[in-house]
Amino acid sequence: MRDLMKITKALGDENRVRVLLALRGGELCACQITELFGLAPSTMSKHMSILYQAGLVDSRKKGRWIYFRLPDGKAPATVKRAIEWICKAAEDQPRIQEDSNLLNKIVKMDPSDICKRQCCK
Repeated sequence: MRDLMKITKALGDENRVRVLLALRGGELCACQITELFGLAPSTMSKHMSILYQAGLVDSRKKGRWIYFRLPDGKAPATVKRAIEWICKAAEDQPRIQEDSNLLNKIVKMDPSDICKRQCCK
């Protein structure tokens, strides 16, 4: 029951749901996610931590960069069903299309430039 409650907590915030939907297209650097939402890096870090603890995202570190992605096929069935449900339930939301359009621009940018800009705000 504890794992289910972590998932429902994670899905109880619009920004975290939007992060999951943004990750449908593949792995993103933490700075790209932060740029997409325009929130403080510390706020995004907290959101990502909640998603990670719920098993809804995986992460890896490469040098000073942290990358996030949806979990692979070995994820628990509850996690898979939650992600499938949220993707299907939100697919027609205008905000998700706006995020997708902005994300297409962000992924074309150099992540180091994005990170520098975020660190110096």
